[in-house]
Amino acid sequence: MKSHFRSVLSHFRAIGLLFWLGAAGSLAADEFGGPRQRMSAEIAALARETAVETGRREFAAPVMAAIARVPRHRFVPAAQVPNAYDNRPLPIGHGQTISQPYIVALMTDLIDPRPGQTVLEIGTGSGYQAAVLAELVGRVYTIEIVEPLARQAAEQLKALNYANVQTRMGDGYYGWEEAAPFDAIVVTAAASHVPPPLIRQLKPGGRMAIPVGAHFLAQYLLLVEKKADGAVTTRQILPVRFVPLTGGGH
Repeated sequence: MKSHFRSVLSHFRAIGLLFWLGAAGSLAADEFGGPRQRMSAEIAALARETAVETGRREFAAPVMAAIARVPRHRFVPAAQVPNAYDNRPLPIGHGQTISQPYIVALMTDLIDPRPGQTVLEIGTGSGYQAAVLAELVGRVYTIEIVEPLARQAAEQLKALNYANVQTRMGDGYYGWEEAAPFDAIVVTAAASHVPPPLIRQLKPGGRMAIPVGAHFLAQYLLLVEKKADGAVTTRQILPVRFVPLTGGGH
């Protein structure tokens, strides 16, 4: 369920790339090793290109290491495997897509993930974003409203041994009350507004990355922050295009 932003192919600094690829340890020495490195380099280049809008010239080393580790080819249909490490969204069926890797990295970086945290994802889709989050935090709760996608993602995350991810089929607008509060929330479908249940389920000091806007009109990726006193602030990050958040609440 996902998004796209403009693709940028430009030169990158080898030293900066090696810094976070080193943090990834052994990038699998298989047929996808080269494409993963290329994808990571393109993400780093695009981060620099969009630094004025995002305020981030580069993403945190642990985030980039997680992107380098997660096998994106395991989260796309067989016909899309040759394109798995292209820096663009890809169709995954049921009118949904797997997000552009740059957007996954950006949204992950925006919530400032830390070891031991509990994160909620709305819109499991293929399971790719949940896998990236699972590399960085203590526990991930993820909700998908499209039953076949929810089932496939759960099976794939289990097959890849992401034991710290818990999946559910349901309407993500209402969040996951029993598991709340959350240190951070990532929403991977565009809502017309920030859902109040998600604000309530966000811890004081927590962050939410969410696209807001109508499906055929302007959408913006927002960073929502809940202050220690409960006050909520929002900041526009980038214009984006996501599939709409579906369900009864929006």
